Amino acid sequence: MMRLVASDIDGTILGHDGKISDRTIKAFQACRDAGVELVFVTGRPPRWLYPLQEQLGHSGIVICSNGAVVWDLETGKALSSSVLDAESVFEARRIIKSIRPDALFAVETLTGFQLEPGFIENETSELLAEFTPKPLAETLTADDAVVKFLAITRKGTPDEFLAEVQPAVAHLVSTTHSAPRTAMLEMSVPGINKAVTLAKYAESLGIEAADVVAFGDMPNDIEMLRWAGHGYAMASGHPEAILAAGQQAPHFDDDGVAQVLEAKLTGQRV
Repeated sequence: MMRLVASDIDGTILGHDGKISDRTIKAFQACRDAGVELVFVTGRPPRWLYPLQEQLGHSGIVICSNGAVVWDLETGKALSSSVLDAESVFEARRIIKSIRPDALFAVETLTGFQLEPGFIENETSELLAEFTPKPLAETLTADDAVVKFLAITRKGTPDEFLAEVQPAVAHLVSTTHSAPRTAMLEMSVPGINKAVTLAKYAESLGIEAADVVAFGDMPNDIEMLRWAGHGYAMASGHPEAILAAGQQAPHFDDDGVAQVLEAKLTGQRV
C-alpha cells in the first residue's frame, strides 16, 4: 500500500538544468489524484524551494535542511526546527580547520545565509548578489538559529572529506554530504536527519513506515531510504545510497521516480 510518497529533490527529480520532467510532474499529480500524500525531503533551505511551487504546484509541507526544518509552503513559515547553537558551530569549525586548514565555512539560518570569503569560487554567483561574504566570527551571533552548518574544501572527494571529519565532530553535529563532486559537508543537530523528521511527519498523519515510498540518491538520503517501507535509490545515485535502499529506481535520465510511481499506481511490478 502506498499512502505517502517522500522524495528528495536534486538528482532525484530535479536535474542540473533546474527542470522537473513532464513525466515526473504527471506522476506526482496522479498520486495526488489517487489520494496519496506527497512530501518533499531535501537538503535545500526554505529559500530554494521555488522549483516545487513553480513546476509542481506544490503548496504543502517540505522537510528542509536535511530534516532540520519542517516548512509550510502555503504560509511561508517554519512549523518546526532543530537549531545548532553558535558555540557548537565554532567548535566544529575549529576541529575541521585542524584537519583541513584550507576548509571554508557557511551557515544556513532560519533568516538567511552567512558565508566566509572564498566559500563560493565564482564571485558572480547569484548567492553573492544577496549575501556579503564575511568571517563567521563577525556575523554569527548567539541569537542566530543555525539549521545547517557547511564546510567546503577544494581538495579531495566528498567521501574522503566526510570520512575525515565525521568522527571528529560527531559529539557536536550530525554530518553528511549530498554533492556528487564538490567536497562540501552538511552538518546539523546531532540525531537529526531526513528519516527522523519524516517519521514524525508520517506519524502525525497516522501513516506507518510500511506505507511510505521514498526516493533519494545521495548519502544524506541513506537513513530515509532505510526507514521507508519502500526505499528506492536512483540507479544514477551514490553507491552507498543504492546499498542502503535495497531497491533501485531507474536512472534519473530515464525518469526513474515517475516509472516507479506509475507502476505502483497501476498495480504493476516495479
